[in-house]
Amino acid sequence: MDAATEAVVTAQLGRPPRGLRAVAHVCPCGQPDVVETAPRLPDGTPFPTLYYLTCPRAAAAISRLEAAGLMRTMTARLADDAGLRAAYAAAHQDYVTRRQDAATAAGVAPLPDGTQTAGGMPTRVKCLHALVAHELAVPGANPFGREAADAAGPWWAGGSCLPGPDDTEDD
Repeated sequence: MDAATEAVVTAQLGRPPRGLRAVAHVCPCGQPDVVETAPRLPDGTPFPTLYYLTCPRAAAAISRLEAAGLMRTMTARLADDAGLRAAYAAAHQDYVTRRQDAATAAGVAPLPDGTQTAGGMPTRVKCLHALVAHELAVPGANPFGREAADAAGPWWAGGSCLPGPDDTEDD
């Protein structure tokens, strides 16, 4: 990853990113909004979150959905909908496979079998940020990530989350 992109992600997060491997999705505003991280930090510490939502506007929009109780509603739907359970289980398996592939590509040991994936998969909905990041990085992979991204609305509509030197934030 080039230094300019890493600087954008650092500015979005308000801190240097850990285990950064690549930009996994670019927001319609032109900035990265999801990054892929290595399954282990440079010191070998396990880092199970493969896809990380970095855009502060996207994160704020998703936080509003979480505060409104959307995760509870989604989890309840898992109990009643076999098709949704199967799609969510497939999202979990996709995440595991991609994280194992990322470990191989990064030259680090994969995380042990049974390590949590992200967002509560496959049995509950715990973190919409992680599910949206997965869906944006791998369109069609995560049904709850897609629903949450759609429900969040166009977080990019106000332009870049990082104003240029001559811009001012309007929110």
